[in-house]
Amino acid sequence: MRRYLIALVPALSALMLAGCQDKPHRPACPAGAQCFEFGLDAEPATLDPHRANLVEEAWVIGDLMEGLTTEAADGSPIAGGATAWETSPDGLVWTFHLRHGARWSDGTPVTADDYVYGLQRVLDPKIASIYAYLVYVIKGGAAVSEGRAPASSLGARALDPYTLQLTLEHPAPYLLELTKHQSFYPVPRHVVERYGDNWVAPGHYVSNGPFKLVSWRLGDHIEITKNPQFHDAAHVCLDRVDYFQTPDAISGERRVQSGELDATNTFQSNRIDRLKTVMPRYVHTHTALATSYLSLNTRGVKPFQDLRVRRALSEAVDREFMTAKLMRAGQQPAYAFVPPGTANYPFGVGLRWAAEPFAQRQIEARALLAQAGFTAAHPLKIEIKTTTNSESLLLTEAIQADWRAVGVEVSIVQNDGPVAFAAYADRDYQVGYMAWYADFNDPLTFLGLLKSDTGAQNYGDYKNPAYDALLAAADKEPDAARRGQILARAEQTMLDDAAMIPVAYTVTRALVNPRVSGWVDNPENFHRSRWLCMGPGR
Repeated sequence: MRRYLIALVPALSALMLAGCQDKPHRPACPAGAQCFEFGLDAEPATLDPHRANLVEEAWVIGDLMEGLTTEAADGSPIAGGATAWETSPDGLVWTFHLRHGARWSDGTPVTADDYVYGLQRVLDPKIASIYAYLVYVIKGGAAVSEGRAPASSLGARALDPYTLQLTLEHPAPYLLELTKHQSFYPVPRHVVERYGDNWVAPGHYVSNGPFKLVSWRLGDHIEITKNPQFHDAAHVCLDRVDYFQTPDAISGERRVQSGELDATNTFQSNRIDRLKTVMPRYVHTHTALATSYLSLNTRGVKPFQDLRVRRALSEAVDREFMTAKLMRAGQQPAYAFVPPGTANYPFGVGLRWAAEPFAQRQIEARALLAQAGFTAAHPLKIEIKTTTNSESLLLTEAIQADWRAVGVEVSIVQNDGPVAFAAYADRDYQVGYMAWYADFNDPLTFLGLLKSDTGAQNYGDYKNPAYDALLAAADKEPDAARRGQILARAEQTMLDDAAMIPVAYTVTRALVNPRVSGWVDNPENFHRSRWLCMGPGR
């Protein structure tokens, strides 16, 4: 029998393939339920809100957890775990009134103590959160993070089970934007202390958001289901969301077109014209609060400590060609770090040579490299590290060609997203190609990245006391217009130092089946599943 069964397998497989060719390969959805199949361009490395770093992690965690404020469908801050708040006249003390009756997914009440514990945890040196610096806005945050003060000294107090008081180091009119971020999320102390780092595993994970974690099959997908304990569960349409790892953008495109996936969080931008023809109602783009850039490891690569080398490499990048010919989805050349559309910012700063013709910039780049000692006989040799995303490879190959044109020898190494960013954080790279998406709508989310005490996310280890002083002065300036001017001076200082190489202002890109309702394009490109519904169709 075994021999004949083996002989029949190819024929049976062919018949099954023919029979299923026009049917999407979707996980079975229970009768009467609404299931949403979503393609993420990279697999999360963690679902711990205080250890997360990648945008893809934030997509999933934001469905599981909820902060004091949360994202509306358009990305703007609305009431989340807190229903109301007030601020002292000097802007230093914020009092949040928490939602009575809010519960963790295991039925335990969510209280102010959970928020205090979460803030203390993200600052714990043992956690080594890459985002700890965002919580430095709370009084004593830096001292706790650096191990110079106990966690109990942090300016976060539970006045009673449903009243949280935050005392700040300086006024922060953008605080309601910050409290949407995962670094400000509460965590269930009773679960974390029981399971330790393993609290985020399926079966242990306890959440306070609209969904709860069911399973995570590494390399395949994450399954979450509606959390009946969520305070607004009655208005959540979706019963289940599956997040599929889809690093190949073209494969993701085909899976959406076939109905296997309902949406993806990106598509290969140079295919936009084809997509608008083949599946026009699926294509979503929007100006993003994001900038793609090159980070130069000044700690580990001695030539990058020379301003002439950094400036030469920046001048030699043909941003116009990359955005107009390679990307083609509305991206714009970037000659500054803070993107247009960022709130509370005057703009007008930029790389001082930006208006020069590209041919002239190439001449200057060669001259600067020669002055630094790099010639045809002694070329600069560097490696670019990027993710396995096909578009990242296309763009890094263009940069490779630009740098070779001015005499630099360049190689490219690709890693999976989490691996690449771990290498950046560990300074195990020379040049890194990446994009920074705003954590909150304020220029500080970009400029704070290069502050000397930011830590791991200051990938190039930029350090300039004058820059730090300007950011500190902006923190203390209550007038929004004057604060914006100070931040602009800080950015110009950083750009004059060639602390990083801005490449392009990006656009959000998504493919969304027209039967999905509730998807609102927004500059932060977060689309929480609680706002989505599935209409009729395949």
